[in-house]
Amino acid sequence: MNQIKQWITEGEYELLPIFADLDQIALTNQRKVLAAFRQLEVSDYHLQPATGYGYGNIGRETLDKLYAKVFHTEAALVRGQFVSGTHAIGTALFAALRPGDRLLSVTGLPYDTMRQVIGITGDAPGSLKDYAIEYRQVDLLESGQIDEAALRSALKTPVKAVLIQRSRGYEWRSALSIPEIKRAIEIIREEQAETVVIVDNCYGEFTESLEPTDVGADLMAGSLIKNPGGGIAPGGGYLVGKTQLIEAAASRFAMPGIGLEMGSCFGDSQRLMYQGFFLAPHTVVQSLKGMHLLAYVMEKLGFILSPHWSVRRNDIIQAIRFPESTALIEFCRAIQRVSPVDSHVILEPWDMPGYAHPVIMAAGAFIQGSSIELSADAPMREPYTVYVQGGLTLEHIKIAIEEIAETLWKHL
Repeated sequence: MNQIKQWITEGEYELLPIFADLDQIALTNQRKVLAAFRQLEVSDYHLQPATGYGYGNIGRETLDKLYAKVFHTEAALVRGQFVSGTHAIGTALFAALRPGDRLLSVTGLPYDTMRQVIGITGDAPGSLKDYAIEYRQVDLLESGQIDEAALRSALKTPVKAVLIQRSRGYEWRSALSIPEIKRAIEIIREEQAETVVIVDNCYGEFTESLEPTDVGADLMAGSLIKNPGGGIAPGGGYLVGKTQLIEAAASRFAMPGIGLEMGSCFGDSQRLMYQGFFLAPHTVVQSLKGMHLLAYVMEKLGFILSPHWSVRRNDIIQAIRFPESTALIEFCRAIQRVSPVDSHVILEPWDMPGYAHPVIMAAGAFIQGSSIELSADAPMREPYTVYVQGGLTLEHIKIAIEEIAETLWKHL
């Protein structure tokens, strides 16, 4: 429809200043990544597969160093065998905590799948609760900001590790900015200098020119099928941080005595992890531009947004609220119809492992579950909210916006 195309054109004009800032962030981060590739003298032999035990896998060792350099940390653990971001974050928690220790979340209730890892919900064996690790949390203020007074109060009792979830999860709040994370870490250091600060950085990498590890995080984790994989890495996750914590994480990920020294990399996956990381700064900014533009058009259609289209964002997620479930389902189906893979599939909510409610997920991606590719998911619970993320190219996101807007126009 001509009206929708006009909104997209208007949106791009209104967003010119933000898009210019995003281009500068992409350039800054691309310089940083390229410098690390050059300093480590990455060559063709680093990109080759390794079988069996993976002894002497110089590509794996250099990839760890590459992540450590880019995120300015002492060490890194980057593995294709991490099955999800939850796996990587859970590994970080088990690296820092021992029976009898206390974990404090300073960003309220963690993401749905992390609740089972901690033992807040469910009865899965091997949770932190199973290991007698105590959990407490500080809820966010209504504004979505960290409650500094409550944080200080919670730190009056000993806390071994603090968890900061940068992104929103399935919550109606903005992602934390680097200045907000820095302020939280300053408070933690003032109250308990030895507490380990762990940041779940999923969806946040390369959205700003600095990362949580630049402002004091001890350990940071994320998924390679989100931002740092650039839409090319076929799977995996990463941890970066202090050497002692990374070694503890490697022992948990593999086995004590194996740690960082072993690990195969089959087929083309090692090359794709390198290449995806190189492309990530550009790809992330393409996604950010697309989410700004989607929000602009969805506001024209009368929907409530978080964040607003004019607000700078610190993750690649756009949340949109619907008055009822039917329009939400049609929204997800519209994205699926313009996906490069499985565009013919008609979506239905289903009982997805790790979630308390049925979830509908638009995920016509080249890599299963990849959320740096254009995707959307929503738990089927009130208030009905869809969480959209990704998009490898702004052009694809524009086409999706047209399909979404035309579909919803019929339901308004």
